[in-house]
Amino acid sequence: QVQLVESGGGLVLAGGSLRLSCAASGSIFRINAMGWYRQTPGKQRELVATMPTNGDINYGDSVKGRFTISRDNAKNTVYLQMNSLKPEDTAVYYCNAWLVSGATPIPTGYWGQGTQVTVTS
Repeated sequence: QVQLVESGGGLVLAGGSLRLSCAASGSIFRINAMGWYRQTPGKQRELVATMPTNGDINYGDSVKGRFTISRDNAKNTVYLQMNSLKPEDTAVYYCNAWLVSGATPIPTGYWGQGTQVTVTS
């Protein structure tokens, strides 16, 4: 079974940094894209950053210049380096991947369980 597992969330002070990681495992044939979304109670889940295998990186407007997404394709892992964190960055961050696997032979979206990021003033 395909599984996405996030790590790296936590509690930080405004201005601090965190690095999130997400590793995809299973009988994966091809990953079309990996990325990060975030959600707070009462709000829509919003784009943080996505990194297609073939295409351009896309950042949400609120994180441009502060966050950097990267991938290690050999490890099926995506990272999110978050710098200059603000209280409004507080959210549950979800890893997302579109991939083809033995279980899902057509491109299918998967979500991790989420990791909490809390930024305090």
